[in-house]
Amino acid sequence: MAGRTYFPRGAVAGGMEPGRARALAGTALVGGGALTVLGFVTAEALYPGYSAADQTISALGAASAPAASQAAFNGTMILAGVLVVLTAPLLRDIYERRLFPGVFGLAGVGVAGVGAFPTQTGALHYVAAMTAFGGLGLAALAAARTVRGPMRYVSAALGVAELAALVAFVALGDGTPLGIGGLERWVAYLGLAWVLAFGGFLLGGVDAS
Repeated sequence: MAGRTYFPRGAVAGGMEPGRARALAGTALVGGGALTVLGFVTAEALYPGYSAADQTISALGAASAPAASQAAFNGTMILAGVLVVLTAPLLRDIYERRLFPGVFGLAGVGVAGVGAFPTQTGALHYVAAMTAFGGLGLAALAAARTVRGPMRYVSAALGVAELAALVAFVALGDGTPLGIGGLERWVAYLGLAWVLAFGGFLLGGVDAS
């Protein structure tokens, strides 16, 4: 069973040494997660009158937002997405299974797409946002099938919670007391919670029962 869930690929297949890959991937995830939170806070502070309940997160980067808010939000999304994409091959050097890194990399493309295609682009932005949100939830579930120990259960719980919040967001929109922006933040911050938790897990260097 252990051979199916964890395998030091870098030591055998010519990839990066697993310990170094863990350090780089963990640093990228913690840094990217922190950057995203700070990017949201900064963009909101630069948008006078912005409502976290009545406006979506992506409104911070829309054409109708102040230029400073647009720059902070869209720049943050692109950089954070790039960091996630760059982490995917590092995960391939750590874990045997390919599904987890692949889904995680796809989520990163979605995150970057949110910034590259602001809300005024219409369908492109919607597809990017759904790829980011859904991709992170699915990546958390894939991680739960890949790692061992407590992080397996943390990943499963956060993945299920994010996907449930995403379904509620799509189905209910602004039809809850949280408003459309508040409900969207449940989706976004559950994904960020998992990214930060998994980054810390990698930096801890422990993958055991």
